[in-house]
Amino acid sequence: MFSCSTESETSECVETPDSVEPVSVEIESLEHILPSIQSKSELVEFLTQYPLIRDQVLHRESYPDDSTFINTLYQRFTNPHIDSLLLETQRVFGDQSILQKEFEDAFANLHHYYPEVPLPKVQTLITGFDTDLFISDTLIIVGLDYYLGPGAKYRPNMYEYILQQYIPQNIVPSVMLLYGIDGRINATNMNDRTVLADMIAYGKSFYFAKRMLPCTPDSILINYTRKDIEGSKKNQDLIWFRLVEDKVLYSTANQVKQHYLGERPKTVEVGPECPGRIGQWVGWQIVNSYMKSHKETTLQELMKVEDADKLFKESKYKANRR
Repeated sequence: MFSCSTESETSECVETPDSVEPVSVEIESLEHILPSIQSKSELVEFLTQYPLIRDQVLHRESYPDDSTFINTLYQRFTNPHIDSLLLETQRVFGDQSILQKEFEDAFANLHHYYPEVPLPKVQTLITGFDTDLFISDTLIIVGLDYYLGPGAKYRPNMYEYILQQYIPQNIVPSVMLLYGIDGRINATNMNDRTVLADMIAYGKSFYFAKRMLPCTPDSILINYTRKDIEGSKKNQDLIWFRLVEDKVLYSTANQVKQHYLGERPKTVEVGPECPGRIGQWVGWQIVNSYMKSHKETTLQELMKVEDADKLFKESKYKANRR
């Protein structure tokens, strides 16, 4: 039993390509529209103009009929508190120039490695805490009200250990992680249902996201506190011992996956202070080790590796204290 806790994080920037051409990412700011609607017909007009927001962000299909859907949304977006939520969103994100630069920097790197991936358009809005992110091939929709941070008056109703990830700095990293876990970039063997296969898939997505955002702290990418990061590094051997001792790696049991990979405040099976999703973090360390011992391997080649067991064995991962 141990504590995954120390005081600081050492987060270095990873190496970036010599020449990355800048790109332009268009952001369409829609957050003022829904709080300013004056009638149900205006709401219908907006939803007709933006069908993906209607169906994927505001979840039309979860309502029994159109009338219930419109009445519920109209009540939500004409509530007096929605104006306060809009003001807070404007306070935190301003003219969105910082968010736009973060998107453009990340997608410049993505375009360098994967020029065939289309540059998306970004839409931002207030959803009334309905949806945080939606991503399609060509469109990213961000519910800004989710990401106002700990100083906000209104926040989503969720456990604190999950809520702590909803900060402005985490929008673009979350998008890059979703790109990195997507099967079109991250090849996996769908027949391999072991915990190890999932660990490696997550590890590859973190490695990918770090290359898209080379100076983003690891704690932001994996949504750990800095103390969690340093504690996990310090106790890698003990974490690894528990994974091996409990025969976790080659288990296919859903309960085991939930214990070591799922969203939880702590991985109590390892230790009372060990952070949740510790299997994802170990998978990241395995992938880092693999790339250190395969320096000729490109990012694209890594992401095409389907055989998780082979990658693990060739990683020569040693969970020594650091």
